[in-house]
Amino acid sequence: MSINHIHRQTLNDPGTVDITGAQMVLVMKVRILSAFCWNVYDGQLPEKDLADVQKNHAVRELPGLLEYTAYVVRATRSNCVHIVLIRQLFFPSLFAGPSFDYVDYQQWIETTMFELPPGTDPARAPRSRKKRKIPRSGTPAAIKAATGVGWILLFIKFNSWYNSELVLGDEFPKYSFLRRVWILQMLGFTTRLKFYGVWTLTEGACILSGLGYQGVDQKSGRVSWNRLQNVNAFGVETAQNSRAYLENWNMNTNKWLRNYIYLRVTPKGKKPGFRASLATFTTSAFWHGFYPGYYLSFTLAAFVQTAAKNFRRYLRPFFLKPDGSRPTAYKPYYDFASYLATQAIFSFTTAPFILLTLPDSLLVWTRVYFYAIIAVGGSTALFASPAKAYFVKKLKEHQSTAPPQPADLQRQLSHDGSPILGMPSDPGALVDEAVREIAEEVELRRRQGSQVKMPEGKELAGELKQKVTEKTGIAL
Repeated sequence: MSINHIHRQTLNDPGTVDITGAQMVLVMKVRILSAFCWNVYDGQLPEKDLADVQKNHAVRELPGLLEYTAYVVRATRSNCVHIVLIRQLFFPSLFAGPSFDYVDYQQWIETTMFELPPGTDPARAPRSRKKRKIPRSGTPAAIKAATGVGWILLFIKFNSWYNSELVLGDEFPKYSFLRRVWILQMLGFTTRLKFYGVWTLTEGACILSGLGYQGVDQKSGRVSWNRLQNVNAFGVETAQNSRAYLENWNMNTNKWLRNYIYLRVTPKGKKPGFRASLATFTTSAFWHGFYPGYYLSFTLAAFVQTAAKNFRRYLRPFFLKPDGSRPTAYKPYYDFASYLATQAIFSFTTAPFILLTLPDSLLVWTRVYFYAIIAVGGSTALFASPAKAYFVKKLKEHQSTAPPQPADLQRQLSHDGSPILGMPSDPGALVDEAVREIAEEVELRRRQGSQVKMPEGKELAGELKQKVTEKTGIAL
C-alpha cells in the first residue's frame, strides 16, 4: 500500500485509476498484521486479563486456512450446502469499507449475531422471513441506498461550483475575506459529500446482508442497524467542538486505531502515554499516504484539539450552572459561537487534505491569511499566560457553591484522551510525557550504578529524536 501511495504521488495523474483507497480499507479490514492477530492473541489469554472489547472480539478457535482465505463449502444439519464468501472478499464492503472484526463476520455466518439476549421477551423479536434468523432489513437498507445516492448527486452538483481550481485560481483572492472563508467551507463540504455517499451506500449493503445488525431494543422492539456505521454526516456538519467533529468522521478507522494501535502498544498496568500516541499518529499518517497536505492537516488538527480542550475546560463551565448539569441562559450563544469557530477552523485545517501538495496548500492558506493558525496560536498563548490562572480562579469561585459531583458523573464528563484518527489530543502533553520517560530512564540507570545525568538543550532534543526513531523507524 505504501509503495502504491508513493507511485500515485509520483505519477500525479488524476486520470489514472487509484487503487490505494481500496487498499487502505483492506489494511483495516483484513488487518493481517494488527486486529486479527491481536484477536487470536486475546483468545489465548484468561478472560480476567482482557478488557470488555477484547473479550467480545477474541478468537478462541483459529479458523482454517480455507475458511479465512477462500470460499468455504460446508454442510448444515439439513445437508444444505452453503458457499460462504470469506471476510476479506465480503463484497458489500470490499473496496470502500466499512471494516469489521473477524468475530463479527463469524457470528453473522453462524447467525448467532441474531440471537435474543437472555431475558428478552420473544414477542420483541424482530420480524424475519420464514425460517431465516436474519431480521428483515430491506427497508433500512433502501433508506441508506437512497440517502447515499442523494449525497452523490449533491456532490456532482456542488463540485461544479466548489472545487480545487476555484481556490487556486486568480479570481479567488479578489473576493472578500468572509467570502473566501465561505468558499473554503463549501470546498470541504463538497469533498465530504462523496465520502458520505460511498460510505452510506456500503453501509446499506451491509445492512441488506444482515451484518449491520446491532441488536433490538427490549422495550420498544426496535431494531438497530448501525453496527457498521462509518460516518454521521449530521454530527460532522453540526459539530460544536473538534472532538465531536472527528469522532463522527471515519468512525471505524477511529476504532481500529484506538483498539489495535493506541491501547496495544501500552504495557499492561500502565496508562497510554507518549509512546502510544506517537505510534498511533505514525500509523495513521502512513496509512493515509505521503502527501505533505496530510501531515499539515494532521499536525494543525492536533493543536486545534488542544486549543478546543482549553476552551471547553476553562471557558465553557461559565455557561453552565455551578454544578455543571444545567445550562445558563447564555449557553445557546456559546454553542453557536463554538459551532462557527469549529466549522471555520476545520475548513482551514482540512484544506491541505484536499489540495495534497505543499505549494497549493500554502498558497490557499496564505490567501485566507492563516486565520486558523493565528487563532490557535493566540488561544494557546492565552492559556499559557497568567490569564489561565485568572480563569482557574474565577472558575473555582463559580463552582464553589455547587455540591460535589458523583464519581460516575465525573467519569462521564471526561474521556480517555485517546487520539482521534491518530492525532494526539494534546501535543504539549506528549512532549512532557516524553521528557518524563527520559527522566525515568535516567533515574533507573542511576539506581543501577550508571553515571548519567538528565540531558539538556540539544542533548535532550537528540534523545527525543532518538525515541521517535526507535518507535517509528523514521530518522528525524
